[in-house]
Amino acid sequence: MVANGPTMSISPRTNRGTLLAMEMPQVRPYSPADRDDVLALAPRLTEGVATWRDPDAVLDAVVGWVRGSIDAAGEPDHLVLVATADGRVVGFVTAEEHRHWSGGSDAYIGELVVDPTAEGHGIGRALVDAVHEWAKVRDLGAVTLETGAANARARGFYAAIGFAEEDVRLTRQL
Repeated sequence: MVANGPTMSISPRTNRGTLLAMEMPQVRPYSPADRDDVLALAPRLTEGVATWRDPDAVLDAVVGWVRGSIDAAGEPDHLVLVATADGRVVGFVTAEEHRHWSGGSDAYIGELVVDPTAEGHGIGRALVDAVHEWAKVRDLGAVTLETGAANARARGFYAAIGFAEEDVRLTRQL
């Protein structure tokens, strides 16, 4: 799916969460009317950050990233999609074209968030698949992202949908 394309249906599982009573979620391009809902989901991006990092500074940073990404929505090399159900935003993804240090161009997922009440229903996978399709149309070489080393749940999700760990950042506290 490309940003200006049709919405994408997501099939909820029958054994988890609160989506069973909701309409079939849809993935569609972000609109400015989604801003408050997307920003309300931004704090989920603090999960899995190293415990020695200042939580207030981390929250300020992730909200700033999301603001920057949604403000860039509509620019040629940026993608912002939301997943909605029953008239509410239950997830979002942002991506942009990014040059890898080796020279190739990738689609870089800056943020991917699913509302905790909607987890386990294929929303994250559908959002990533939509980025994948956007990257293919743009003839990019890969879809890349970063997540916290302590975010075992996210790392397991990404591994399950075909991502391989490429880089490792090491930190020594002072």
